[in-house]
Amino acid sequence: MDPDITLRDALHEYQTKVSILKRGYEQERYRIVQIARSFLGDKKTREITSVDIATYRDLRLEAPNPKTGKPLSGATVRLELALLSNFFDIARIEWGVCEGNPVSKVRKPKVPPGRDRRLTPREERLILRYCNGHTNRELYSIVVVAIHTAMRQGEILGLRWEHLHLKSRIAHLPETKNGSKRDVPLSVAARDALIRLGTKSSGPVFSYSKNGLKSTWRFMLQKLGIKDLHFHDLRHEAVSRLFELGSLDMMEVAAISGHKSLSMLKRYTHLKAQRLVSKLEGTRGKGRQHILDHMIPYPAHVTEWNETVRIRVLDFEDLVVDGDSRAEAIARAQDHLLRRIMLHIKSSAPIPPPDQYLDHVDERDVVMIDPLAATGA
Repeated sequence: MDPDITLRDALHEYQTKVSILKRGYEQERYRIVQIARSFLGDKKTREITSVDIATYRDLRLEAPNPKTGKPLSGATVRLELALLSNFFDIARIEWGVCEGNPVSKVRKPKVPPGRDRRLTPREERLILRYCNGHTNRELYSIVVVAIHTAMRQGEILGLRWEHLHLKSRIAHLPETKNGSKRDVPLSVAARDALIRLGTKSSGPVFSYSKNGLKSTWRFMLQKLGIKDLHFHDLRHEAVSRLFELGSLDMMEVAAISGHKSLSMLKRYTHLKAQRLVSKLEGTRGKGRQHILDHMIPYPAHVTEWNETVRIRVLDFEDLVVDGDSRAEAIARAQDHLLRRIMLHIKSSAPIPPPDQYLDHVDERDVVMIDPLAATGA
């Protein structure tokens, strides 16, 4: 290789000989284009210094994201620097066109906190109802499998019938993002969601492409009025639920989710801690705590007409009260909600969790009714 080769030409060689062999080739190709277009592209590979890399880092951190218009995230720039670092290692060791790795001496952007977006019960019900009525039956199955298995989007779309052992409820993934195979246990709900599609002896389970699912997901959220929910958040939700079971340790969760680094799972440890809180006091006061656990605020819709205020507690279909004023109606709603919860406890009837209603209401007319509030004000 020409010792005076420019970074742009060297990156082209890297793309065609190294990058193309990686599973994340499409994402890496995009990063290569970004780097090659920068001022680094015209420089000779052997002449690039750590100062050049630091300058590139700072320029990228100030550059706007073409999709959002906001500055690029530190995570994006870190990925570009990681690509450059791998490139310089190969260029030095295998091609002999540079003497060192200038990226290794440069500070990397701070790692941003991971997303902690949880799927609310109401959002889950809205999404599943929408998917169940969708013209493509696959959409419902894809969402259920995502929530119940913690599989990545690419792993779900890549499922094949010959790799599904429905009797033993195991999905075999011969290839994953981190390069290793994995067996994923299927819940009954996940298995049934796959069976409803009509089982086959071989072939792909789903026909959705990555872009097709992305477009469908975006349209659905807009239709349902759900904001800031990525499909990948379903994986976070699934992992959170695995920890909330309380019966799995971190290694077992990692075996299911495919996290290669346990550090990625440390942000979920607070969920296991929450399950220990109820054990600190032993059995003393357990009955009292069981009742108090249900005494939580519920959303209610407020309407006013002819000097009458009506409040409807949305998660209890028939819990409706009227009052001559807003304060009086809220106070009555609190009394009725408290009585309803206690009757459910007395009869061992299931108590609906809050915020699962599917009614289309103006959120500006929704108030929270606390059954243990001192007053209705």
